[in-house]
Amino acid sequence: MRKLLTLASLAVIAAVAVPLSGAAAAGGTGEMLKPFCTTGTFRCMSALRVDLPVVPHATASHDGMGPADLRAAYRLASAAVTNGTGQTVALVDAYDDPTIESDLATYRAYYGLPPCTTANGCFKKVNQDGELGNYPIVANPSWEPEIALDTEMVSAICPNCHILLVEASSPTTANLGTAVNTAVAQGAVAVSNSYGGSESSSETSYDTSYYKHPGVAIVASSGDSGYTREYPAASPWVTAVGGTALSRASNSRGWTESVWSTSSSEGAGSGCSAYEAKPSFQHDTGCSRRTIADVSAVADPATGVAVYDSYGSGGWTVFGGTSVASPIIGAMYALANSPAPSAFPNSYPYGNPSALWDVTTGQTATCSPAYLCTGEVGYDGPTGLGTPNGSAAFGPGSTSTNDFSLSVSPSSASVTAGSGTSATVSTAVTSGSAQTVSLSASGLPSGATASFSPSSVTAGSSSTLTISTSSSTAPGTYTLTITGTGSSATHTTSFSLTVTGTGGCTAAQKITNPGFESGTTGWSSTAGVIGQYGSSGEPTHSGTWDAWLDGYGQSHTDTLSHSVTIPSGCSNYTLSFWLHIDTAETTTSVAYDKLTVTLGSSTLATYSNLNKASGYQQRSFNVSGFAGQTVTLTFKGVEDSSLQTSFVIDDTALNVS
Repeated sequence: MRKLLTLASLAVIAAVAVPLSGAAAAGGTGEMLKPFCTTGTFRCMSALRVDLPVVPHATASHDGMGPADLRAAYRLASAAVTNGTGQTVALVDAYDDPTIESDLATYRAYYGLPPCTTANGCFKKVNQDGELGNYPIVANPSWEPEIALDTEMVSAICPNCHILLVEASSPTTANLGTAVNTAVAQGAVAVSNSYGGSESSSETSYDTSYYKHPGVAIVASSGDSGYTREYPAASPWVTAVGGTALSRASNSRGWTESVWSTSSSEGAGSGCSAYEAKPSFQHDTGCSRRTIADVSAVADPATGVAVYDSYGSGGWTVFGGTSVASPIIGAMYALANSPAPSAFPNSYPYGNPSALWDVTTGQTATCSPAYLCTGEVGYDGPTGLGTPNGSAAFGPGSTSTNDFSLSVSPSSASVTAGSGTSATVSTAVTSGSAQTVSLSASGLPSGATASFSPSSVTAGSSSTLTISTSSSTAPGTYTLTITGTGSSATHTTSFSLTVTGTGGCTAAQKITNPGFESGTTGWSSTAGVIGQYGSSGEPTHSGTWDAWLDGYGQSHTDTLSHSVTIPSGCSNYTLSFWLHIDTAETTTSVAYDKLTVTLGSSTLATYSNLNKASGYQQRSFNVSGFAGQTVTLTFKGVEDSSLQTSFVIDDTALNVS
């Protein structure tokens, strides 16, 4: 079979592959080069794609998203042109980048952005003491690409902003913290810190020394190690920025995002601080102290951004990591309305979550409570409240001096049709004085009602939301919108209600040709996926037919899909399939080849070469949220440029009872 790659055929593929150059060649054969900036107390949060060739020419075409992509995804097409003029965004990094101004000029010229130079007053580089000159040595070249990434992301989001680069002598708490203070003293409206380190019992003193600056947005990456907390993101005075995978989509937005997770040890940072107090605007119940993160932006290297760095990388490269997300959010603050002098801007997104794209899919790990590492409706750990939908979430309201935030806890519930549930809706004053807030709910399914006790509260107080369903309420998952209307502002938040049936269900298996024994009947797939492969090295789980995705040992994508109608009125809905994964990859940490399982628009799971096993394993999912719908079950296998991974599927089922 053509899917079986011998050692000889692998040698041929290696011989004709385009060689990587510059930093990419130095990184080995993996998809990403990690970690960066590892010396010192703190490390920067960058991930370089090394499966893509470095493009050394300033005018050559290259990979990665550019300014137009980012502004379209985050709805900044007009705001980025007209707003931010004269506002200064500061970037705090360690060591020196001797070619940063020329690299920035190359990036901006390539994308048609106005020049930003020392001569025109747009760009300024200082050391941690604010001096022009006496810059640090280039002691750790890994920090130098970080500097290029930071400056170019601010350029992409806010072309009219001034850029202040403050270079710390080394990545220690005192030096980086001093650089933050220098950035504030030199008039920055936002200070981006694309670095982090382990929490310590001393960090609350670092807060007041370096990171607590009223009237200035201090922003920090949440980390690239998945469900792991980092400082300074843990500071309650800092906007902690998580990470997403950002891709184009055929929806009304034109884009889709999910939690960034490359592997169990690489993805958007999140968790509960061990030392920091919970800020008043956070109302999630899974952490008694500060929860990470607040908001998020693109960070997945697989959907990464283009960066021009001639000194350390050799030209055009593609980067990911929450180092991408932090300067993006820093620039968002510069585009928004200016904060009140006494305000801490990390509270603003909590007062206007409707101005953010809610990220509800993907996960970095299995944790309890699940929202700390899984994308959910409303707030979650890896992506916070969501990603920018314009810049409105990052400033105070334009017409009011009083503002409040709105949250609901828990953010989801499951009930049987005919019963009810309750949740607490909390308000908090974010600026000005308290005001009366009237509460309402919309998006309820037929036969369901909602009430608040009391129906109006003073901002800073709470109300109990009670939802009742009737026996006629159709099973399914519904997203309710909770609206708080005050005298000076209106805010919304989301509540997810899952209704299960009470009877009238005929037990059945709903997938046609579940074991592929009738060939392609009921299924659509790319060529060569469904077949009798038992004699070709990939045995079936049962029978003589199965579905074999990928296994070519070169860049390849296979899909397998089936449309299924899921009845309402049942109590149990279980989707299952048997999956066998074998691979020639030897890594134990990097997911090079991936299988994504989706039902409708929801991602159920992602598997990779890291999940290899000697035999079949059954995978099962509760899909009650799709009751009453006709949806498409899709398996999508994506293989990289070398070393095969085979995803073999057999004996699928969708059982209802």
